[in-house]
Order: sequence, then structure tokens, then C-alpha cells
Amino acid sequence: MRYLPLNENDRAAMLDVIGAESIDELFQDVPEKARLKSLVDLPKHQSEQAVERHMAKLSAKSVSAGSVPFFCGAGAYKHHIPATVDHLIQRSEFLTAYTPYQPEISQGTLQSLFEFQTQVALLTGMDVANASMYDGSTACAEAVVMAKRVTRKSRAILAPGLHPHYAAATQTLASTLDIQIDERDCRPGRDDHVIDHINDDTACVVVQSPNVFGEIIDLAPIAEKAHKHKALLIAVFTEPVALGAIKSPGEQGADIVVGEGQGLGVGLNFGGPHVGLFACTKKLVRQMPGRLCGETVDANGERGFVLTLSTREQHIRREKATSNICTNSGLCCLAFTIHMSLLGDAGLKRLAALNHEAACHLADVIDGINGAEVMNETFFNEFTVKLNKPAAEVVEALAEKGVLGGVPVSRLTEGNEDLLLVCATETSSEEDIHAFEAALKEVLS
Repeated sequence: MRYLPLNENDRAAMLDVIGAESIDELFQDVPEKARLKSLVDLPKHQSEQAVERHMAKLSAKSVSAGSVPFFCGAGAYKHHIPATVDHLIQRSEFLTAYTPYQPEISQGTLQSLFEFQTQVALLTGMDVANASMYDGSTACAEAVVMAKRVTRKSRAILAPGLHPHYAAATQTLASTLDIQIDERDCRPGRDDHVIDHINDDTACVVVQSPNVFGEIIDLAPIAEKAHKHKALLIAVFTEPVALGAIKSPGEQGADIVVGEGQGLGVGLNFGGPHVGLFACTKKLVRQMPGRLCGETVDANGERGFVLTLSTREQHIRREKATSNICTNSGLCCLAFTIHMSLLGDAGLKRLAALNHEAACHLADVIDGINGAEVMNETFFNEFTVKLNKPAAEVVEALAEKGVLGGVPVSRLTEGNEDLLLVCATETSSEEDIHAFEAALKEVLS
């Protein structure tokens, strides 16, 4: 379709219908200081080739995760994604499919979502999972809102190790729904103390494990205390591969489990898209946000799939909906499901073991460097390092040496300027670790 800009007669006709004398009058409510005095300082016209060359130069300024030794995590993780995943998700019947409103012609989409739900339920140790959320942070926020509906209480406790972005998303949604957020300062080694703040007014306590500092938290005693006060335990994770190595949240007594599925099947892609995972116990399923695919039989007794639960504003009246997040991350769900299917149970456990081994090796290397100290007693594939210099400055210096050496904690939360989050996965080669060691020694000396 060609783009035909409006001419003066078109503009005059539109202004006449609106009842404004001029464009300036139309925008009179916009503060004068917010209005541009002239055109934006951009070239008015360039050829397609010139624009492509310019954009290529801009993109070349970014260092991609696959081009240099890479040790960043903090909620988004670099894993090897089999070529099969990308090949299958680009098939037209999946790539262009949207909401499966008509089950009779959407069986493939519905079955893939059903398998996704099954995998998430098994991974988290829960009874049931939905057909995804936007990402881990919105899933966390929706879980807190769900806890209010279930318990009819309005106080939510956020543990200190909850990812600050998840906490911020939760705070934003809670502020519109009269939910009181009891949030602790984000610092290492403090999550176990959250148990002391649970009381009869508590709707839920939100604990991440492994947390944003990489620490693995024992959820069982927190769940026990929460249940004594008729509160819910919401368990959060950002690295799904970790659940191949540590006890599932469901086994530790969690009522709701939410997290990020990006680590399986979905690339980093300079920040998205991601896929939110959401699971809960069977007794809470009616209050679960999003939608749920179920298995049934057709008129001929053949296996089939349908939308069993669709308490979203697209399906029912907005005021009756359990969530107004209006869609799911269907293609990312499929990528997750394909990767999980390729791994299988044994493959996931082996992948988790490789991640932990790489992280242990990296931690030993860093602990041997003057000016760097690993702070964690427990971790999976990510841990916190205390440096003798501001972490942000160290990261910049490492990048100049061709190493992406982690995420400064100060990028996520105020303070903690000397703390650095470092992550190793199965993609971290011995050569990469040696390059990191040499560069870090030089920067800290």
C-alpha cells in the first residue's frame, strides 16, 4: 500500500470537522516548552542503500553476545539453541497463527500450547500451568494480584533478592489495585529473613530462587510460615535451566510459580521477546490469569484440544477478567516447547550440570584474582562478585578489551556499586574463561 500524505485541503477539512482553526489550536493543550520549534534534525531524504549503510554502521557499534566472551545474566541468559528450533517456529502454520478461537481449525496451535503447559507444570512441580504470559516480570505482578483475589488480603511481601525489574512491574500493577507492597532493600544474603515479616495480614510472600544475586533459597520454611498465616508463597525464577538441577518450587511448598522461559529456545535478541511462565496448584486454577488449553474428545471419540479456561478480557467482560494482559507469547512458547522436547528429562539435567560446572570453574578462577571476591555460598550458573573498583567502570574496561564481563548490580538497583553479577553457561568455553581472567586481572591491578 502506498503512503499518500495529506494535502492542505485534507488538513483544512479535518480541522473544520473538529472545530479547530489551525494545527496550533489543535495542540494548544501541549505545553509550549514541549513543542518542537523546527523540524527534527534528520536527513529529509536518502536512498535505500544509503539508509542501509547508515543503519549497518549504527548496529556495528553494538557488541553481540556471540561475538566475544560473554558472562552476562541478570534475568536473560545465553544458551545454545538447536537449529531445529528456529526451523520449526518459522513454518507458516506456526509463524502466522494467532489466537485459536476456533478449535476445529486450530488443533496444531492448541496442541503445542497444551504440550507447553505440561512441560511447565512438570518443570515447576505444580499441578497446572497456563498458556504463557508476556514475560517473567508481568507473570510475577499477575501472581500478586491473583493472591489478593484468593486470600482477600492486600499485603504482599517482596523478598530482597527478587529481581528489581520484577519488583518494579509488580509495584506498578499493585498501585492501581490497592495492594500494599512490603518491599525490602535489594541486597545479598537477606532472603531468609523475609520469614520474620509474615503475619495474618499477609496475602503472599514473593521469593526468587536462584535470586537476582544467584543465591539458592530454601523455600520450604517460608512456605510453611506463609501457610500458617493463610498466605500464599509465590516462587519466582529467571533461569529455567536451573530447575533441571535444584528441587522444584512445587516440591518446596509453593502455591504459585512464575518465571522467565527465555533461557530455553528463545535467543537474547537485544532484549526480547521473552515468555512468561505461570503455574499453580489445582485448587487455585479458577483464579489463574491468562488462558488454559485442555484435552478432550470430539464427536467421533478422537483426541482433540480446546480452550478450557479463558478468563481474559478478550473472552469475557473486562470487569470479570482475571487478567487484562490480552495475549500470550505463542511463538516463544513453541520455541520453548521444541527445545524442551529435544532435551528431554535427561538432557535438561545434563544441560543444568554443564551450566553449574562452568559456573563453579569460573568462580574458582575469579576468587584467585586480587581485588575480586565471590560472595555466594550457593549458586547455579550465576553469582555475585565484590570488586575493589566500581563494577560499572570495570565492565566498561572489560568491554574495551573484548569481554562482556557481567552486569553491575548498580544497573538494577541503587547502591552496591562494587558488586558485579557474573554468569557462565554451557556456551562459556575454556578459552572464554581464560580471556575473562586475563582481562579482569589487568583491569583490577
